[in-house]
Amino acid sequence: MIDFKQLAMPGPVALKPYTPGKPVEVLERELGITGSIKLASNENPLGCSPAVTAAVQSALGGEFFARYPDAAGHELKADLAAYHGIEAERITLGNGSNDILVLLAQALLGPGRAAVFSDYAFAVYPIATAAASGQARIAKALGADSDMPYGHDLDAMAALIDDTVRLVFVANPNNPTGTWIEPDAFEAFLRGVPQDVVVVLDEAYYDYQPEEWRIDARRLLDAYPNLVVTRTFSKVYGIAAMRVGYGLSHPGLADILNRVRQPFNNNAVAHVAARAALADSDFVDESVALNQTGLARLRQGLDQLGLGYLPTHANFLTFDLGRDAAPVYEALLREGVIVRPLAGYGMPQHLRATVGTADENERFLTALSRVIAAS
Repeated sequence: MIDFKQLAMPGPVALKPYTPGKPVEVLERELGITGSIKLASNENPLGCSPAVTAAVQSALGGEFFARYPDAAGHELKADLAAYHGIEAERITLGNGSNDILVLLAQALLGPGRAAVFSDYAFAVYPIATAAASGQARIAKALGADSDMPYGHDLDAMAALIDDTVRLVFVANPNNPTGTWIEPDAFEAFLRGVPQDVVVVLDEAYYDYQPEEWRIDARRLLDAYPNLVVTRTFSKVYGIAAMRVGYGLSHPGLADILNRVRQPFNNNAVAHVAARAALADSDFVDESVALNQTGLARLRQGLDQLGLGYLPTHANFLTFDLGRDAAPVYEALLREGVIVRPLAGYGMPQHLRATVGTADENERFLTALSRVIAAS
């Protein structure tokens, strides 16, 4: 009998696989129910832009499926370059922005090298670090009673940086907390980071953030060559199934990332969908407006239930049950409502709910009220 754990590097062996939000079809098959809703994965409740559907339908047929996609993604990169006012050679395409995080770890980490990130941050940071056999240095987050509870403590992160650190992950807004970083504070942090340490500004939820709080990452990219900005089409653009993301960086770093990037990590349908999504700013505006209305309703409902919640600039709300959240999560599943448990993030008393449609938000609040009353 082969012990494959003995063959593998220690980092991957110690990992626990990433657990995504439970799919509706899996829940309904397990419990024998129908009509469930999923508010667990921060997807856009509007779906995607009608322009995306039209563009994809128009592209299909003929030799489309028989041909390999453009490995370099020239057309999509050209659109992104125009959108951001940046040179195309500074763009790296990914299979979701998650892919860019992994590529960075593959390129920059290894035995004897470390990555810094905050407690209660995106689960892929430790996974990417360990998979590359790097060392994870996890900074304590801000306290539960701070103005930004469970948010990134940039001073604590800076204190962990030494000559073994090659990568720092900063999520803004952060998943799963929804917390954010003040633009001036981030630039001050960036100014103090050694140039041989790459800082990743993960902006998956950027479009949901009020404009006055957004970091001017485009300006910072010119001033700090060790900065990487990652974005995704999975959230506000509503094409999570297509798996498209990208990184903006110094062209020298983009060149390194493209050396380890798989040549066809985006498929041809994804390229078509992403280009159409990027062009439809009206759909983005509609999605952001729906999210603001939904957040207000969720806050109101949680206030009525006497439950606390974290500040958020994202499309989800993380709330505190004041006790082990697992029984409430399981009871909500039996109500046909899927939310996200956060015990794996070290927050066992919290659940995270994605903002849904108006009907979905009411369904969630009604179910939560019923579950709390019964317990």
